[in-house]
Amino acid sequence: MAVTIEELYRNYGILADAKDNLSQHKDAYQVILDGVKGGPKEKRLAAQFIPKFFSSFPELADAAINAQLDLCEDEDVSIRRQAIKELPRFATGDNILRVADILTQLLQTDDSAEFNQVNTALVSIFKMDAKGTLGGLFSQILQGEDIVRERAIKFLSAKLKTLSEDVMTKEVEDYVYTEAKKVLEDVTGEEFVLLMRLLSGLHVLQTVSGRQQLVELVVEQAFLEQALNPADPDTVDRLLQCTRQALPLFSKNVHSTRFVTYFCEHVLPNLSSLTSPVAELDIQLEVLKLLAEMSPYCGDMDKLEPNLSMLFQKLLEFMPLPPDEAENGENSANEEPKLQFSYVECLLFSFHQLGKKLPDFLIDKVDAERLKDFKIRLQYFARGLQVYIRQLRVALQGKTGETLKTDENKIKVVALKITNNINVLIKDLFHNPPSYKSSITLSWKPVQKPEAVVSKRSSSEEMGAGSTMKKQISPLPRRDARQIYNPPSGKFSATIGNFTHEQRGGFRGARGRGFGGRGNRSRGRPY
Repeated sequence: MAVTIEELYRNYGILADAKDNLSQHKDAYQVILDGVKGGPKEKRLAAQFIPKFFSSFPELADAAINAQLDLCEDEDVSIRRQAIKELPRFATGDNILRVADILTQLLQTDDSAEFNQVNTALVSIFKMDAKGTLGGLFSQILQGEDIVRERAIKFLSAKLKTLSEDVMTKEVEDYVYTEAKKVLEDVTGEEFVLLMRLLSGLHVLQTVSGRQQLVELVVEQAFLEQALNPADPDTVDRLLQCTRQALPLFSKNVHSTRFVTYFCEHVLPNLSSLTSPVAELDIQLEVLKLLAEMSPYCGDMDKLEPNLSMLFQKLLEFMPLPPDEAENGENSANEEPKLQFSYVECLLFSFHQLGKKLPDFLIDKVDAERLKDFKIRLQYFARGLQVYIRQLRVALQGKTGETLKTDENKIKVVALKITNNINVLIKDLFHNPPSYKSSITLSWKPVQKPEAVVSKRSSSEEMGAGSTMKKQISPLPRRDARQIYNPPSGKFSATIGNFTHEQRGGFRGARGRGFGGRGNRSRGRPY
């Protein structure tokens, strides 16, 4: 016979009045447990009464948790929410792992209010026992259903950074790092980005040695020991995503050498045949921007000269001869060559950065005829730059404040940055011997005050690998929120307003374009 509302209240009263003698009223507590078999009103009462006296009846702990779990799975969403709200009260002692496991599974709900309730409950038990809660979460991430795994990873990525240092102790963070490395053995692209966001926010990894550990994780995912298949968009996407995750980690003490070497040896030779993972993405420009951003942090390179030669060759391809100098049909007699400013900025900057390591390259490693050809191309490009820079300055003259914030003027401002950058770098290369001393900020990067840069470096990385970094690693490269503007190709006098722009960065596509394939799980389209 089903338990009634009156019986639930009567037995609740018995237990409430028992005070120190609660354990003697096991039968009363059993009646409350049986309330889960009643109607909606009885279930709602049971959801509140069961956790209230849970700790007083350890011999009924399993039965009580199972009863509450039944309510968490009830057809009535209001009953489920009430039961979930009370679940943290069961998270005592050895039960924490089980409660965390249950709550993690409940993340798969499609009801937004219920989902928020689960999130709140998980954060609540985190504050009771962070390591135990993580045990339940990672158990489901490694062994649970795909939807549960996906949401558990998102929960960790979003919520851990909001918890205090009292909760996220060094021991807890070390546990997160250890478990996350297990997950990274078989992940999708989106999961990889989320886990890197999670790990890069851990305080224990804010040192130079911590950054290096994170770079090693990315290197493992990037498969830098394998040749690149430029025709496979998934392979190209993997490399792009891994490089984007590694970029914020690089510094003068954490080198980008392996990535820069891979780009020079495997990506640049296949630049024109790369298959973009996203239809609207200019894959060549994207790759060149990534290379440019990494190049300042490249350390000693085993094959510096051949890699510089590859950069030099690509630079020649994007810097045309003047029409009257062109041979072999490089430019049609009646056609002005295209000046691809964005590509040239990236290639010139990368060449300039690596050239510092071998300053005699253009003098000793390039034959006289080829060097003459290069200087002719530089001169022609420089003349075009001067015309273009003058046009841009006239177009922007007198414009300030809100006027400069229109889309058209934003494009012109960035175009002016690109052309000025190229101009500075070309002047350096025209020195005799070529100079590599000038410093520029890439057109799509925010300008930093010199004193701020000095302060950040001196206060952290120069103190050595064991020091805690004052400048925390950016959880994600913020390129997904920034627009990159490309000036037009064409004649020197091309109309300034013809620019196009693109959205850059971030993980593109659905979860199906994954990094999986090394394990037994089948999670979307594997690499």
